[in-house]
Amino acid sequence: MDILQEILSYKKTEVERNRALFPVKLLEQSMYFKTPCVSLRSYLNRPDLVGVIAEIKRKSPSRGALNPYISVDQLSVGYMQAGASALSVLTDVKYFGGTGEDLKTVRRFNFCPILRKDFIVDEYQIVEAKSLGADVVLLIAAALSHQQVRLFSGVARALGLEVMLEVRSAAELDMCANAEIDFVGVNHRNLADLTIDTDRALQLADKIPPHLVKIAESGISDPARVRQLKEAGFKGFLIGEHFMQHEKPELACKRFIQNVIGAV
Repeated sequence: MDILQEILSYKKTEVERNRALFPVKLLEQSMYFKTPCVSLRSYLNRPDLVGVIAEIKRKSPSRGALNPYISVDQLSVGYMQAGASALSVLTDVKYFGGTGEDLKTVRRFNFCPILRKDFIVDEYQIVEAKSLGADVVLLIAAALSHQQVRLFSGVARALGLEVMLEVRSAAELDMCANAEIDFVGVNHRNLADLTIDTDRALQLADKIPPHLVKIAESGISDPARVRQLKEAGFKGFLIGEHFMQHEKPELACKRFIQNVIGAV
């Protein structure tokens, strides 16, 4: 079993446990069901920002512990003060060391777009994302069927959430058809064996439907690569490990953004 299938198998069990503890009717009592979402599309089009989506990520299956003792509130505010366009919050507990409470904390301290980064296998998790204060949900093409992508994106849109479809091949782009997708995130990481190919986004750039916002994910550590990606039409750059491996990720983010500005 590859790592993605292992995570998905565990996630289905986790969802059933959470559903029993926190039924949908309870999730719908969250104050965030009455709060309009903040548009990531809008923030990625702002001329005063470079498009960095800074991620809060304590650990990963590929690298182990990255920065397990961070202060989520301070880091999230620091990222935004550094010039990030948006925030991504890992809410997977077992494999990435995140929690739903992390996202709630980030929401309390920031008015900006927040992506819930998790492995969605059930529409319950989309309702859960809204209850936590997320603005955007991630659907992973390699983890879902065409029918699930259509269903889940429709549920998300009905709740006012924006949707990012994560792909790693041209074939997976077919899942955009007849689905309510706002962003295509090209993941440089192969989720089966965790290898990285930083050319993947550039290779797929021209194949992404023009009405969808292009986002590059994983393995981005060079501001010059961001310039290349911008020239290829990418608006967003999701960066986690490169920042989180530093003692002060927000300072690493600030330096990176300054270098991107200098490069462009």
